[in-house]
Amino acid sequence: MGSSLPMQLDRIAIEELIYRSCLALDRKDFKAYLDLCDEDFRYTIAAYSPEIRKDMIWLDHDKPGLQLLFTNLPRHISDHSPVTRHASVYTVEYSAEQQQANVITALQVFKTSLDGGATELFAVGRYLDKVKINGGQPRLLERVVELETRQFGFGYHIPF
Repeated sequence: MGSSLPMQLDRIAIEELIYRSCLALDRKDFKAYLDLCDEDFRYTIAAYSPEIRKDMIWLDHDKPGLQLLFTNLPRHISDHSPVTRHASVYTVEYSAEQQQANVITALQVFKTSLDGGATELFAVGRYLDKVKINGGQPRLLERVVELETRQFGFGYHIPF
């Protein structure tokens, strides 16, 4: 059971971390994104399929695996349309014992087409983050992207 944060300032720092992670990915600044992550970081994209009544894991990487994915992105046939992440932090539950916070954030991702500039809602889901708080700046320890959207077309390889 989590408790409230000991100081409002901690919540602000955690929210800033979440928002900075979105800004870094929007800019495709993968180094800046990984700099926000702890060395033990784990990243997973999951979606529930009502057709098979199971969770599907679409991506599961530790920090070095995510770095390799980012390094190999230029080799993929990709959709280069820019995306913009809109995040709203809902809850932050702090565990003083574990020196971490569990954060739930609503996520909407918009994509703007390169041919014509139309913008559409691309994906909807949640970030389920674990944030390490051992003094200094908070760091992402784990991010599970729990998607509602399950169809993206081809060529989209950048994590949400």
